[in-house]
Amino acid sequence: MSANVLFDVPGPRARLRNNILTLVSAVVILAVAYLLIKALADKGQFAGKMWEPFLRGDVWTGQIIPGIIATLQAAVVSALLALVFGVVFGLGRLSEHSWIRMPAGAVVEFFRAIPLLLLIFFAQAGPATISGYTVSVPAFAAVVIGLTLYNGSVLAEVFRAGILSVPRGQSEAGYSLGLRKGGVMRLILLPQATTAMMPAIVSQMVVLLKDTALGWVIAYEELLNYGLKQIPSNFGNLIPSAIVISVVYIAINLVLSYIATRLERRSRRSRRTTATVVGAPAAVGVGTGAE
Repeated sequence: MSANVLFDVPGPRARLRNNILTLVSAVVILAVAYLLIKALADKGQFAGKMWEPFLRGDVWTGQIIPGIIATLQAAVVSALLALVFGVVFGLGRLSEHSWIRMPAGAVVEFFRAIPLLLLIFFAQAGPATISGYTVSVPAFAAVVIGLTLYNGSVLAEVFRAGILSVPRGQSEAGYSLGLRKGGVMRLILLPQATTAMMPAIVSQMVVLLKDTALGWVIAYEELLNYGLKQIPSNFGNLIPSAIVISVVYIAINLVLSYIATRLERRSRRSRRTTATVVGAPAAVGVGTGAE
């Protein structure tokens, strides 16, 4: 048996100490949850009238469901554009030509460094500010542009890392068979890299879906806008509405994660890859210089 240099198997005293700490932590968490629920109950947040709107069909058909549809529309369009953006600039960062590699790296690092909320604000107000004319950018377009630029830059790093995770011997074998760079990329590197970077892509898609909620600050009528603005303004039930909307978001993300996990498993069964699984890219400024 080989010893694990990163973790020592706990002995009886360590196991007892860990169990005690776990029990104490659980008690503290339950106590905090109890105090929070009690405070909300004392304020009448769990009264039947606060939850009654969510039993009405017109609230769902007129506000919640349209909010879900708007959220999914922005997420799907942004995801498709971000994937295209990520592929183009990820491959650009791998180019052998510095006049392609350096600008691609600058674009990726620039948009990764800017907070997504600022990108959305600039996408809506920037054209009018720069041109000096009244330019009306729809809220949907501003949200999609911001999500595409930010998440596309993150995906560019994922694609680059995925391709680099394939052992160099794979591409060298392709070149020895007479394949050109395009053929090596298309036939050898990309199929293996796709399987390796699928978990990171799925994770980023979930992040993108949740980030659509930032659209509410520019009056994009998505799920959070309906849940924290319109419904509470009509019924005065901010906390119950936030809880319901949170459950809806969780359900959507669980469905997305389930579908993506099934696709990943099917991809791994149908393909053999020597590439290592790619994780989320490092934060800007930590090993992210443009090569």
